[in-house]
Amino acid sequence: MDIFLIVLGFVLVLLGIVGSFLPVLPGPLTGWFGLLALHLTSAVPMNWIYLGITLAVAVLIWMLDYIIPGMGTKKFGGSRYGVYGTTIGLIIGLLSPIPFGILIGAFFGAFVGELLYDSKDTHRALKASLGSFIGLLASATMKFAVATVFVVMYILKLVEYRSDFF
Repeated sequence: MDIFLIVLGFVLVLLGIVGSFLPVLPGPLTGWFGLLALHLTSAVPMNWIYLGITLAVAVLIWMLDYIIPGMGTKKFGGSRYGVYGTTIGLIIGLLSPIPFGILIGAFFGAFVGELLYDSKDTHRALKASLGSFIGLLASATMKFAVATVFVVMYILKLVEYRSDFF
């Protein structure tokens, strides 16, 4: 059973990195479940403080992931339509076969949303789209950093207790 949990945990922390770029997969939370799987093995003692702190970080990043792109849109002068457009563009970009479709979709989604709000002001729409793009990049960078730290933490715990596993 321990080998299964080790493999499952490793797959989950790696999926956490993938989830940093896919909006449908909560990257840091998925990575945290990988850490939990490792702690559920008989070799690694359950450390509730360790798991609690990493869970708090994962939940905080997960919540910020939904707030930051909208904040970027608002910071650059966008409206609620731009925020909605960003979200719709993210979903369409995720489903499209275009490389970097998520980034392109968020940018054009915010742009179209702003044009629906005020079709005469393309300069403001472009500026809001740029804010959405920057917010999305900031959010993805945060998620990637946390997911990478979770992978490193997983490997360090595995190395620390390697004699108990193998």
